[in-house]
Amino acid sequence: MSIQQGGANGRGIRIGTVESANRVFLAPMSGVTDVPFRRLAHRFGAGLVVSEMVACEQLAEGNPETRLRSEGIDGAPHVVQLAGREAHWMAEGARLAEAAGADVIDINMGCPAKKVTSGYSGSALMRDLDHALTLVEATVGAVSVPVTLKMRLGWDHDSLNAPELAARAEAAGVAMITVHGRTRCQFYKGQADWDAIRAVRERISLPLVANGDCASADDAREMMSRSGADAVMVGRGAYGRPWLPGAIAAELDGLPAPDVPSGAAFGELVCEHVEMMRELYGAQKGLRLARKHIAWYLDAGAAAVPGEVRQKILTSEDAGFVAASLRACFAGEPETVSSLEAAA
Repeated sequence: MSIQQGGANGRGIRIGTVESANRVFLAPMSGVTDVPFRRLAHRFGAGLVVSEMVACEQLAEGNPETRLRSEGIDGAPHVVQLAGREAHWMAEGARLAEAAGADVIDINMGCPAKKVTSGYSGSALMRDLDHALTLVEATVGAVSVPVTLKMRLGWDHDSLNAPELAARAEAAGVAMITVHGRTRCQFYKGQADWDAIRAVRERISLPLVANGDCASADDAREMMSRSGADAVMVGRGAYGRPWLPGAIAAELDGLPAPDVPSGAAFGELVCEHVEMMRELYGAQKGLRLARKHIAWYLDAGAAAVPGEVRQKILTSEDAGFVAASLRACFAGEPETVSSLEAAA
């Protein structure tokens, strides 16, 4: 199958009428890829960024938190990932997302979380392809923007039906397929099977994106070689490293790497991320939701931080103390945190 190139620079792929900036995308991750995280990943050069999973019925009912998950960012294609189990609600959710500015609707048939699959959504849909196709058809028929589909290899190793689902989705009008190289029953255990994704490549002519365990440009090259995919999607490797998709893309394309801050400048980036979250969710809720990101940033970019200092930062309700402590830690001065606490 031939790669469908797109973009004026020839580095991206075409998704219906939408063109990606390059071939390295940020995966949709619940509780992670909200507006602030996507904004940073886009700034650092991710080829495409996708919203958190949005429950279509809750979106249709006007749930405020669900609406926040579906918002786009300036300067990037607005891609909203929808999850659901009923054709009616998938169509309604897709129509609302399009009306709110979505350029692409992505259908989630890959989430392995029990709270999702127990409701017969996410990867549970791979257990009944006939029903899964009713959701695809309803979504495609409801909107004029491109619809894409993200899936796993299958429910388990006895039902590796991703190739069949992908082929049927292409026939129904889907514009791009993404495959995570694990089954639902594997969750995130073991290694993603990039070779198994090639069976999907052999069944479709659509752009194909490989997902699972991509953490470097070498990984991306090998993923595309072994799977036959046109692009890769970076998920958990971007925890605490929103620049990773852009850095991988730059290396693949022979371009200068994004300017990733270090030391004190890294601390400023983390503080900026925390402030964006406080602005979006409210001061205290935003600070609490930022804690997982702070922990990942500390792991990724700070020198050794004593456990008690880390604990103080991750449990504090004082945004000023948190910001000052982060700046101290990333400047290599974690010992000053105690004095900051006393002054707070």
